[in-house]
Amino acid sequence: MGYQLSKQEASKLFAKWTECFDVFAPVLKKGEGCFSDTDIIRYDKVKNLDEIEWEKKSDYSFKEALLSINQTIFYYTEDQTTVPKGPEKDLLIFLRSCDLHAVRRLDDIYLNNGFEDLYYSRVRERAKFILMGCEETCSTGFCVSMGTNRSDNYDAYIKLDGDVCFMDVKCADLNPENADVKEVVPDFVSENKEKVTLPKNLSNESFTKEIWQEYGDRCIECGRCNFVCPTCTCFTMQDIFYKDNAKVGERRRVWASCQVGGYDEIAGGITFRRTKGDKVRFKVMHKIHDHEKRFGYPMCVGCGRCDAVCPEYISYSNLVNRLAKEENE
Repeated sequence: MGYQLSKQEASKLFAKWTECFDVFAPVLKKGEGCFSDTDIIRYDKVKNLDEIEWEKKSDYSFKEALLSINQTIFYYTEDQTTVPKGPEKDLLIFLRSCDLHAVRRLDDIYLNNGFEDLYYSRVRERAKFILMGCEETCSTGFCVSMGTNRSDNYDAYIKLDGDVCFMDVKCADLNPENADVKEVVPDFVSENKEKVTLPKNLSNESFTKEIWQEYGDRCIECGRCNFVCPTCTCFTMQDIFYKDNAKVGERRRVWASCQVGGYDEIAGGITFRRTKGDKVRFKVMHKIHDHEKRFGYPMCVGCGRCDAVCPEYISYSNLVNRLAKEENE
């Protein structure tokens, strides 16, 4: 149901939410960018509406609200292990349409891929999602091409317009009290500056094209494209040994990247993807081919963060368009 509230009323409602939920939203962090005197927008726990960055897309996705960058899997002693407790409160996550579609991709990997990951599922089942509209397209996104520019599976939609707040609420737990009923339609973009055509005639020969080596030669294996991506799920394990007793410690799951050297190396020194071109090919084909073959739709949601963050200006969207063009020639 749609509602119209004053910003003051919305702020009071938000304060009530924070009593029941840990609320995560994109926040502008001044001076915390990768380079000197630069800002960055990333997710953090918020206490009021004014902390939220409403206008710009976040540089990092919502993913770190569901999947901790550095997460303890269990603690161990000489003769036992202990799994840490899950979240104490439910989660309320503000995100845009492309990212809301990304939640489904994370569910595919952690819940519907032949097993159910305990650490993801116990957070995911307590999460609700607040849709943030997009009045204008972002500079690098291509959500329209990927069909992720619209969503209807949100728990609530919120739009701030000056001193007025508009809401479309689907979850009774989030309903405001004594608010004016009003029809509210979320803001969705219908056209992007960037447009992507997915290749539909991929074959075994597609894996041997020169395009992979061309783009691989430019890659510096920093992994930034993976870390900002809302659908990448690679991680590695770290064992932490405590100084006072080497037989006591913890095992952690830490974000990793398939683009970083050494990630695919296994016992015996065997490496599956030897060149940077092999790594680029793996990432792209996983996004537009392998996931779709398994689940029926591409893994990529067209958020465009990988294009924006690459220090070598490698454009994933241009690569995919070139691949599609070559496949159709």
